[in-house]
Amino acid sequence: MPTIAENFANWNDPSRWIDDGNEWSQAWGSPATMWFGSILPRVAANLPAGSLLEIACGHGRVTEFLLAHCERYVGVDLAPDCVATCERRFAGIGKATFHRVDGRTLAGLGDGSFDFAISWDSLVHAEQEAIEGYVRELMRVLRPGGTAFLHHSNLHEHVGSDGVLTVENPHWRATSVSAALVREWAAQHGAQCLAQELVQWGTTAWNDCFTLLRRPRPGDGQVAPRIVRHPGFDMELGFFRMVDATWRHSLTVARNQRAPGAGGS
Repeated sequence: MPTIAENFANWNDPSRWIDDGNEWSQAWGSPATMWFGSILPRVAANLPAGSLLEIACGHGRVTEFLLAHCERYVGVDLAPDCVATCERRFAGIGKATFHRVDGRTLAGLGDGSFDFAISWDSLVHAEQEAIEGYVRELMRVLRPGGTAFLHHSNLHEHVGSDGVLTVENPHWRATSVSAALVREWAAQHGAQCLAQELVQWGTTAWNDCFTLLRRPRPGDGQVAPRIVRHPGFDMELGFFRMVDATWRHSLTVARNQRAPGAGGS
């Protein structure tokens, strides 16, 4: 769980998207606070990018921020409804194109055509077949020296020797993926794993991981990945939620108030 077919059925259902995915940013207060508080600090060293690939773009809640940091943007998604939604939402932006993929490959994208790739809060639902497939494909579509930031599940770390998950899985995370396995797949497919940050996303289990991969240039040597565990991730979200409520939300409320004695029907 969850299979590619289950992901397709779930994310291709328009009723699943209550607020174009912005509902999943409420832990930060807003998509903007999520971007500036938690995503941008983790990927800023990779930006700006001449050509940028977003895997599992959904309805574009991260896309709108990525567009400011590249000359060319390509978004891909398993769900055709997501692709169509993004095509409508970003129709006036000529540098942006969107394509459907099969959930395991990046067919149709050219070799060595991207400087940076990113996937946020989507591939956590993707099992080994998808994650290993994307790692393999990224080593094809990234230019030498190009990097990829992938947010994926780490739940397999909590699977016992009997194959049984030892923790709860309230967020529909993939159970066949872990930070250690992604490092193995990266090595198998010629990628350098530069860094990994394991986090507790809405639970006490180490259920998620952010991984930075790089397609090495010819002659590059081995790189030891920096691996850290971030036990304060929920506190990070709570801090930015407080900041968002204090400053952005308060200003929005003030702007919506009528001045005393103001006219109007």
